Amino acid sequence: MRDPSAEWHIDIGDYPSAGSDAEKLSFLLRYAILAPSGHNTQPWMFQIQGDQVELYADRTRGLPVVDPYDRALTLSCGAAIGSLRIAMRRFGHEGIFELLPAAGDPDLLARIRLGNSWTPSAVDHSLFEAITRRRTTRRPFENEPLPEQLIDQLRAIAAEDAVELVLLTEASAKSAVAALVAEGDRIQFADPRFRRELGSWVHSRRAASRDGMSGAGFGMPDVLSSIGGLVIRTFDMGKGIGAKDQEISLHSPALAIVATAGDEPRDWLSAGAAHMVMLLAAGACGLTAAYLNQPVEVDELRPRLAAAAGVQGVPQLLFRLGRGPQIQPAVRRPVAEVLRKLG
Repeated sequence: MRDPSAEWHIDIGDYPSAGSDAEKLSFLLRYAILAPSGHNTQPWMFQIQGDQVELYADRTRGLPVVDPYDRALTLSCGAAIGSLRIAMRRFGHEGIFELLPAAGDPDLLARIRLGNSWTPSAVDHSLFEAITRRRTTRRPFENEPLPEQLIDQLRAIAAEDAVELVLLTEASAKSAVAALVAEGDRIQFADPRFRRELGSWVHSRRAASRDGMSGAGFGMPDVLSSIGGLVIRTFDMGKGIGAKDQEISLHSPALAIVATAGDEPRDWLSAGAAHMVMLLAAGACGLTAAYLNQPVEVDELRPRLAAAAGVQGVPQLLFRLGRGPQIQPAVRRPVAEVLRKLG
């Protein structure tokens, strides 16, 4: 039986340093697919043509209830871009990323080439090494403040991708946002369509689809994932989940909001790429993250989140940062399954 974590084990010695650009890009995509995505849908497809790779949105993996405009889907593809950028630099390539290159094809999100040679720095190496260690978890974090060096690095990453980053560390600021997270939980779980959609993506790590979320992430054995999905579909647990999320948010060392000036696909891609590198910076410090996107996903709460957090732009992502327990990585489809064939 295939190891559910197989895609997370990559031997850097397999990099085809003397190979063609196409061979190098194919190898580097092994890091791109390790990016996080909503419900672990992995909504991306790639196509290698000569010296470039194209990134396409796989809208068959969209979430029409929680993400009706494919905003989160595009953010997830942006995260794959962020991971690929760091992997390219580690192997000595600048990376050239052309976003939304074809006005007539909205599914084509990026064209990517290796670009000029790049001498990786110590920071590049540390970010790269965090790719295969990166995890997100729903469990509580230790009460340990973020290192000042990490805070400075996160702000530098935001500046590189021209996104806004707001970090909340004071109890009063976190309290207002945590209340919105709980309200978002109650609104979402009251909708049977939301519960059905969420429940349909909860299945065992050993499922043949190699996607979705294990029941282990919801506090149950992986083998009971199908039962967990049934429970989620059947019962409105919004009040209890909201209370838990509110408490866990309050006691996390920091809440991070990534925002953009606009709210279009290009903004979503930039926010996705930037936040991916932020997650890697946190991972390089031994920290992890957990998403709290409910106030972003519920339209009526989004402006209230911006006001509560002092965000100037449009909130795209909300997550908490801190030191959490070691957990198994989420499953991934191999590159071969997300690579379009020419012809």
